[in-house]
Amino acid sequence: AGPLDELVKRIERRIEGFRTEHGLERAGVSVELTDGSLHRLASISPEPGYGFVTLCPHCHEGEPEEIIVPLGAIREIRIGPPDGEHRLGYSPPTA
Repeated sequence: AGPLDELVKRIERRIEGFRTEHGLERAGVSVELTDGSLHRLASISPEPGYGFVTLCPHCHEGEPEEIIVPLGAIREIRIGPPDGEHRLGYSPPTA
């Protein structure tokens, strides 16, 4: 599966690059899984590892959620302008 920490860092760099290239305050990031479900992400983590990552989708207030999926379950990661009336976007981890 390769080093997941490096994969997540590269995805975050691509998100930041997109945001910067297009002059956006935030970028919208969504992940489509092989089962067809689509998740608008707040963040992604390389944990727990061993071929799995944790997706943290935007949730309704009071309903936090994390989804741990194998890398093979990810069909597509889409980066674009944030959408929706609240302009939800991706938040890279703070150093």
